[in-house]
Amino acid sequence: MTSLDLALIQDAYAKLRPIVHQTPLFSNRLLSQLTDCDLYLKAENLQITGSFKIRGALNKVSAVAQTNASGVVTGSSGNHGQAVAWAARFMHLTAQIVVPTTAPAAKVEAALSYGAQVEYCGTTSHERLERAQQIAKDTGMTFVPPYDDPLVMAGQGTIGLEILEQRPDVQTVLIPIGGGGLISGIATAIKSLRPDIRVIGVEPLGAAKAYQSRQAHARITLPSTDTIADGLKSLALGTQTYPIIERLVDDLVTVDDDEIRYAMGLLLTRQKLLTEPSGAATTAYALRRPAQIRGQKVVALISGGNIDVPTLCHQLNP
Repeated sequence: MTSLDLALIQDAYAKLRPIVHQTPLFSNRLLSQLTDCDLYLKAENLQITGSFKIRGALNKVSAVAQTNASGVVTGSSGNHGQAVAWAARFMHLTAQIVVPTTAPAAKVEAALSYGAQVEYCGTTSHERLERAQQIAKDTGMTFVPPYDDPLVMAGQGTIGLEILEQRPDVQTVLIPIGGGGLISGIATAIKSLRPDIRVIGVEPLGAAKAYQSRQAHARITLPSTDTIADGLKSLALGTQTYPIIERLVDDLVTVDDDEIRYAMGLLLTRQKLLTEPSGAATTAYALRRPAQIRGQKVVALISGGNIDVPTLCHQLNP
């Protein structure tokens, strides 16, 4: 069985580099003053499909395409679904995406525009992933996990390699956590090459499955979630991502929805970066001016920017 390691991430980087964007690393004097550190923003909201998810999806789907599969299917709150749809079209495969009934319209419309079929199912990640796996079983399509897969995690880990190229003097990296694939990939890349760099995972207070798992010394499943950060609402970490996070991530922290809203507004007005709530979580934590990042060179990952105008207005003026 394939396992996540630096070599797998480097292979993904060689494959993806000619296709995906090397997203910019922005600095902003005001944000650095407000956070009391040298803050750099890794803008994956400017990536193809508007989020980091294309990296893992394309790495996985390109491998699937070599197996003569009839198509791919996944379950997603939005960004992973868009990415799988784009990757499938790029690799000339059909795609079916199972989304929650609460999925943001902008994300669903994007998946449709890339040629995917969309099916609504329930409100939780468990419901849509179970349905997607059933479709795979019934149709022979290949299921593309949103996070709990070595090739998906390796694709996301290419961000870590980019950060080290763009800012080799970085001291701390802030990464949002949903199911854990993003932070698992990035932490594996960074800790393999630079174990001195601190990796901190950031979650919404209303979906703190990683934080609570660390407190409990076991992978826990939340009964429900309550946050505006729809991309970070997984009820549990993956069975593969959990041990990686426990081994490599230095600290796990939470931010509340008001802090996320404030960060979204600041990023939009001061850096001209449109972010969805999930994408603003790391900046929200930095704005708290925690002692562990003061005076340091810090990279905050902006994971995505897929949000429609009515939702944006509502979030900024609840």
